[in-house]
Amino acid sequence: MTTFTIESDNNITAFAALEDALNHGIGSTEGTFSSEKELTKLSAAWPTARFAEVWNGFAGVVPFGDLKPVKKFTDRKSAVARIWKAIQALTPAPAQHATPAAPKKAKATKAPTTDAARPPREFSKKAIVLDLLKRAEGATLKEIMVATDWQAHSVRGFISGSLGKKMGLKIDSAKREDGERVYHAS
Repeated sequence: MTTFTIESDNNITAFAALEDALNHGIGSTEGTFSSEKELTKLSAAWPTARFAEVWNGFAGVVPFGDLKPVKKFTDRKSAVARIWKAIQALTPAPAQHATPAAPKKAKATKAPTTDAARPPREFSKKAIVLDLLKRAEGATLKEIMVATDWQAHSVRGFISGSLGKKMGLKIDSAKREDGERVYHAS
């Protein structure tokens, strides 16, 4: 487990083991912690301004390049949580083992099926909608809603998802002069 030390000048250092942290610096080390809970206990007596000093000490520095300095934190709990999350970037990489790990078993998966490969069942709603869309004049949203007894958002989702994305059909949409939208399958 990674152990962190914090010094009186707010410098935080990560160690792979507690023994390394204890042997590191005896004089200037203010405390050690290995979890967010331990950091909370360690920082209980800190003035609230110190949290911002700790944060700003590593904000913008590699590997914390995306962190921005702060003026203050809203409360201790959020300050500890954000600092804890940020210092996880200091965690040493796990040691590489001499023997590689056993490969994971492949999960059983279903053979992919495509809706384009099989025609829709006769008299299904998919077949009804396809027949309407293949007419020369196409079909309006209202016509499809009446034929399927679906709501408008369901029709639009079906056209986009099932017909357009899953089946790969090209569905053209245009507004007529009267403002009604007409869909055509091509």
